[in-house]
Amino acid sequence: MPDIVVTGLGATTPVGGDVASTWAAVTRGASGVVSLTQDWAEQLPVRFAGVLAVDPSEVLDRVEVRRLDRSQASALIASREAWADAGAPEVEPERMGTVVGTGIGGVITLLDAYDVLKERGPSRISPHTVPMLMPNGPSAVVGLDRHAAAGVHAPVSACASGAEAVAWGAKMITEGRADVVMVGGTEAPIHPLTIAGFASMRALSTRNDDPPAASRPYDLARDGFVMGEGAAMLVLERADHARARGARIYATFAGAGMTADAHHIAQPDPEGHGAARAMRAALDAAGAAPSDVVHVNAHATSTPQGDIAEAIAIRSALGENTTAIVSGTKSMTGHTLGAAGALEALFTVLALHHRLAPPTINIDELDPQIGLNVAANTAQALPEGDLLAVNNSFGFGGHDVALTFRSRS
Repeated sequence: MPDIVVTGLGATTPVGGDVASTWAAVTRGASGVVSLTQDWAEQLPVRFAGVLAVDPSEVLDRVEVRRLDRSQASALIASREAWADAGAPEVEPERMGTVVGTGIGGVITLLDAYDVLKERGPSRISPHTVPMLMPNGPSAVVGLDRHAAAGVHAPVSACASGAEAVAWGAKMITEGRADVVMVGGTEAPIHPLTIAGFASMRALSTRNDDPPAASRPYDLARDGFVMGEGAAMLVLERADHARARGARIYATFAGAGMTADAHHIAQPDPEGHGAARAMRAALDAAGAAPSDVVHVNAHATSTPQGDIAEAIAIRSALGENTTAIVSGTKSMTGHTLGAAGALEALFTVLALHHRLAPPTINIDELDPQIGLNVAANTAQALPEGDLLAVNNSFGFGGHDVALTFRSRS
């Protein structure tokens, strides 16, 4: 089975318009959560979100912006950065693939088009509407941009979609279908309907008076997640292919575990059984022991039940006395839904590359039920040597995905 390495990274997030600005913001503990200023936000019970720091219209040309849903535009921006970061490798189209996940696809396009249909009639619907709203649209747009003929895939697994994309992209390489695969996730969900829907479930924080402090994983006073938007992309490459062209290597993809809770459509298994099994499977795929893990980028959404269930799962998979440093980066970016797994995989890779675990901000009083070595409010250094890190992602429907990465040896 070929070794797989990460050679390129790209992102556009609530804390930065590219990887460099995003990583700098995250490691210093800056929040990208802001109050929503649109008129429609005034009627909502939740009036804040993690909004892109740089609007796609500032990066793409006018024609691209008009023909792409915001989720597709964000994915395209991140993929172009990742490709350039990887050194624009020369690869035959038949050996190039894309796997880009999303939780809900072009929801803004769909809802806006329905408003046009009701108010102005069917003749005013854009011919670009269907390609813009398709959940596979982001992967297709990235695939067309990269001339990817090995395969263009789009996992839709709620908030685990981006992590599943990384796992399936690696599988394309191990199966011999591709030498290079662009993998990642994207989401652009900030709309009154989606916010109202999540608020109706009581899933969102209601700290309208202090948005930057609203996302607070592991804090005793956490009251729900914060919706965010963004995209993150990683270039996965067969290791011998990367070394032959002298590519810079950030980290090695070590393995993935994918399971399901089979418990509830929206609530996690309170004992974290599926999540723990996913982590164990990822460790087995990496040929690693629980004690090898030095860092975990946790799903850590800031919901009262979810954070505890994941903490139980981490202790179950890694041992009750694990010393792995745990980061909850949604405290800064908000929860980017289908993009979250890819964005946090990117953070995991950078943590290994820079030997630095990002902080979990907004922790005033650590919930005593967590029982983990949380990087509370301040980034923490990782040790020297060969390191192994885990990235967890879970989604409505009971999707559980764990990814493992090794530092470059």
